[in-house]
Amino acid sequence: MAQLGPDERQDYDEARLDYHTRMTVAATSTLRTVVHTGRRLTLLNRHAISARRGLILSGPAGTGKTTALTQFGKTIEAIDRRQHPGVGGRIPVVYVTVPPAATSRMLAVEFARFLGLPVTVRANITDVIEAVCGVLIDARVTVVCVDELHNLSLATRSGAEVSDTLKYFSERIPATFVYAGVDLEAKGLFNGTRGRQIAGRFGVIETVAFPRTEEWTGLVTTLEEALRLHHHRPGTLEGLARYLHDRTGGMNGSLSHLIRGAALDAILDGTEKITRKSLQNVKLDRAAETRKSKPAS
Repeated sequence: MAQLGPDERQDYDEARLDYHTRMTVAATSTLRTVVHTGRRLTLLNRHAISARRGLILSGPAGTGKTTALTQFGKTIEAIDRRQHPGVGGRIPVVYVTVPPAATSRMLAVEFARFLGLPVTVRANITDVIEAVCGVLIDARVTVVCVDELHNLSLATRSGAEVSDTLKYFSERIPATFVYAGVDLEAKGLFNGTRGRQIAGRFGVIETVAFPRTEEWTGLVTTLEEALRLHHHRPGTLEGLARYLHDRTGGMNGSLSHLIRGAALDAILDGTEKITRKSLQNVKLDRAAETRKSKPAS
């Protein structure tokens, strides 16, 4: 590193900065449960003609729902590529988000956008849905991931129509549907006739904050081992596991943000290490700051 010229050192540091914006995904118990349960559902649904079962991830913000959803999707895609090497035209996994104040047409357009299908302003919803279903059936889709489901409210007319559109997609497309959203039961997802239909076809995995257990310490250690800092002393963050839990309230998303933010600062200021003091300089989300307990001694 000392032999690098100024331009080479800048490129090297930029590469490390980019690395620490992503870092690793820890295989938490929740993530493992989602991948295992979702994989089982895809197998059970493989030859189902109708009434395919789905999965819902629900819990507070920052508890790893989107991470688990995307990692499950990546797992299914990797399995599909391994089973069908060199075969083009396959789209094993679809990932869309429910837009705020979504309408059924907006949701259908989200599917079309993911697939790269052109949608004109004058295209009606029926045409869009038929195009989406046709492509996904031909592409042998296995899993459909729908995130931000809390943007759907069954109490509104548009929300009910979005729910009906998702149900129609699930009946037409021979795939396993997996939903994720914030506190979905409290938001009325299972209320009324439509809600009871959803409850009858979807299992629910609740995501929660981590208690301060060995798994929490292991999560901290995994993130620490992924650091690429020249002067960081291994074991420092593991020794601060209690403090990190106090700062983040056990929220996986807040922990990742805190450690990655401190790593970026360590590269930018040249210290190349993370300490309790440098962690204190990283601002967290409002929710984490307001729920944190008293500082650890």
